[in-house]
Amino acid sequence: MATQLIEKYKDGAEVYSGAAVCREKMVEVLQELGLPKGLLPLEDLLEMGYNRDLGFMWLTQRKKKEHMFKEIKQLVSYATQVTAFVEDRKLKKITGVKTRELLLWLSVVEVFIGDPSSGKITFKTGTGLSDSFPVTAFELEE
Repeated sequence: MATQLIEKYKDGAEVYSGAAVCREKMVEVLQELGLPKGLLPLEDLLEMGYNRDLGFMWLTQRKKKEHMFKEIKQLVSYATQVTAFVEDRKLKKITGVKTRELLLWLSVVEVFIGDPSSGKITFKTGTGLSDSFPVTAFELEE
């Protein structure tokens, strides 16, 4: 599914290769969108693409990654391909991202900052559940 989406929106996109360049460009795009720079803590990236005209972004990494956001004690899994349609302060129709709730892995389908002054970022799952956390929990870990 993700591969088909990428192929569909690749024409006209900025495409980058190599872990360091991809990571740098990914952080730039998140910052440009008004989202925390540590929202997608992916490593060993092979490709990053961004179609500005269509508002579509994708990331391809060598292997699946699980990351614990320590401040909120939330485990998130990132597939080898992560895609999202992007808008100001929002990622929507996300593929490749899951969060652990009790014993279940739930797909994250949308992430947004509704009111920047609130200091909160909201995550919606495919089941319709949503939860908000401090934006500071997703700052870039040095």
